[in-house]
Amino acid sequence: MMKLSELIERISAIAWRMICKIFHREATESGSEGFFQFVKFGIVGLSNTIISYLIYTFGLLGIRRIVSFRYDYLAAQVLAFVISVFWSYIWNSKMVFSLEKGEKRPFWRSLAKTYVSYSFTGLFLSAVLLWLWVNVFSVSEFLAPLINLVITVPANFLINKYWTFKK
Repeated sequence: MMKLSELIERISAIAWRMICKIFHREATESGSEGFFQFVKFGIVGLSNTIISYLIYTFGLLGIRRIVSFRYDYLAAQVLAFVISVFWSYIWNSKMVFSLEKGEKRPFWRSLAKTYVSYSFTGLFLSAVLLWLWVNVFSVSEFLAPLINLVITVPANFLINKYWTFKK
């Protein structure tokens, strides 16, 4: 029986060849490997988004049970950010940017870089883009965050690949 990772790799290879065909480019092996890495990054990101939302929701409910204050939703957001970025770091380091046998990665340094990169894309860049879409281009506040993903996900992937998890 085929493992899930093998299935995802096969599907991403087919998708890569189709993308190359559409854009009249050669489907290279290194391009396919890079695309598969991006797909795995997206899967980790999806799980990260789900974890973040669950932690935010349960954190908010928990904070409201313990203490009631005006900015409880911000405290829940900080909690969700801290835990979900750690989740993302662990899974990205195991599944997406794994090390070859014998290689080592300084845990605290790469973890700090992960928080910096997610702070840049998830907080700063997203806020700037959100303002731009809503105030300059009159895009709905509900649609704008989805448009942001088209920019922030690839940016975050590149930052993680070439800085956070650089070998």
